[in-house]
Amino acid sequence: MASTNALLEERTARAKSWFEALRDRLAAAFEVLEDEAPPELYPGPAGRFELTPWTRKEGGGGVIGFLRGRFFEKCGLHVTEVHGTLSPELAATMPGEGADRRFVATGVSLIAHMRSPRVPAVHMNTRYLATTQGWFGGGADLTPLIAEQRDEYAPDAVLFHAALKGACDAHDPTWYAKFKAECDNYFFLPHRGEPRGVGGIFYDRHDSGDWERDFTFTRSVGEAVLEAWPKIARHRMTEPWTPAEREEQLVRRGRYVEFNLLYDRGTMFGLKTGGNIESILSSMPPLVKWP
Repeated sequence: MASTNALLEERTARAKSWFEALRDRLAAAFEVLEDEAPPELYPGPAGRFELTPWTRKEGGGGVIGFLRGRFFEKCGLHVTEVHGTLSPELAATMPGEGADRRFVATGVSLIAHMRSPRVPAVHMNTRYLATTQGWFGGGADLTPLIAEQRDEYAPDAVLFHAALKGACDAHDPTWYAKFKAECDNYFFLPHRGEPRGVGGIFYDRHDSGDWERDFTFTRSVGEAVLEAWPKIARHRMTEPWTPAEREEQLVRRGRYVEFNLLYDRGTMFGLKTGGNIESILSSMPPLVKWP
C-alpha cells in the first residue's frame, strides 16, 4: 500500500505541474487577445488575469484566476489540488476500495465569456482523480451564442472539432467518436430538449490501463484548445455586432447557467467536497437574461 500511495502522489504531482503550465500558457495567449482586440469595438484598457490562492480547510487548495477586460467580459482559469476523505455516499460512487475513502484530485478549468456575441464561449476542464485507483477526465466544448453559428457544420465548430479529433487520433482512432458522443450526451439540457452548444469531447473515469498514455492524451486535449480557440477568437473579434445579437447572446447564456446548476458533475463534486465557491461557480456569465 505504501508503494501504491507513493506512486499516486508522484502522478498527482506530475499532473498538477502540467495543469499549472497549461494555465500559464492559456493566460498569456488570452492576454494577447485582450491587447489585439480592436479598440473601436472594445474600448477601454486591456485586462489582465488576477490570480488568487485559496486553501481548503480539509486539505489542499488552489489558485483561482479571473480576467475581466474589454474583449473577455469574464474568463475564469483555475488550478486546484484537493485531498481528504470522501463521504461514504460519494465514495460509493467512485472506483477504488470502499473501505479506504481517501482521495486526491487536481485539475485545470477554463471558461470564457466574451463581450462580443459573435465569439463563441469556450469551456475546457482536464483533471486527475485518485482513490486507491487513479483516472483522468475532462474535455472541451464550444458554445456559439447566435443562431447562425449553432450548427456542427459551421466553420468554428468544424475547426474546433478537427483540433480535438487530432488530439484523440494521435492516441487511439476510436476515441474521438466515443468521446464526441459522450460530450453530446452530457452537455444536453433534458428539460429543454436541446444541446448546450456544438459539443466537443468529454471523457470521465478514463483509465486505458496505461497511465502514461492517458496523461499524454490529457495534455493533448489542452494543447488542442490552446491551438484552436484563439484562431476562432481572432477571426470573430473584428466582426461588429447588433443589439439583437447581444440580446440573443444574453438569453442563450441562460442555458449555460441552467446546465451548470442542474446537471454539471464538476459543480456537484466541488460543492460536495468543500471546494472554492468562486471557482466552482466561475462558469456563471457576468450578464444573462431569461425571456
